[in-house]
Amino acid sequence: MTTGATVWLTGLPSAGKTTIAYELAGRLREEGHRVEVLDGDEIREFLSSGLGFSRADRFTNVQRIGFLAELLARNGVKALVPVIAPYADSRAAVRERHSTGGTPYIEVHVATPVEVCSVRDVKGLYAKQAAGEISGLTGVDDPYEQPESPDLRIESHTQTVQESAAALHALLTERGLA
Repeated sequence: MTTGATVWLTGLPSAGKTTIAYELAGRLREEGHRVEVLDGDEIREFLSSGLGFSRADRFTNVQRIGFLAELLARNGVKALVPVIAPYADSRAAVRERHSTGGTPYIEVHVATPVEVCSVRDVKGLYAKQAAGEISGLTGVDDPYEQPESPDLRIESHTQTVQESAAALHALLTERGLA
């Protein structure tokens, strides 16, 4: 039986969360682990399409993802979750769900400065916000509450994707999860 776990990667839009998650997923699959990446954009499209971006809707979205991640993890899957999850209380509730079920949970803060994220601007969100086309962009005109004590802090702007994924893999190995 493979030990499952949830690895939650939180950070600003365009911080590198999803890219790091997919890099780690490939490495874990090569080692024979069962892995799923629960991409925040895909979850919004398929499981949370009726939700907006209010604080309450964001909380609900994070709880749905946390439920799915814990379900997968307790069934032997490494659930890699690259989701902004801007509010500390919603992340704490997900951690508590895992703790109550005895399911391993690792919180990773992909701590990329907003200035770097806005240059990367993978989805064009920062440009749209600057042009006044959208509002409520996390870390710009909507809050992002940084984790105070994540299990790992990755500064993706100072290392390669492979180095970031290797640091996360090392932590999983140290905890007996890889």
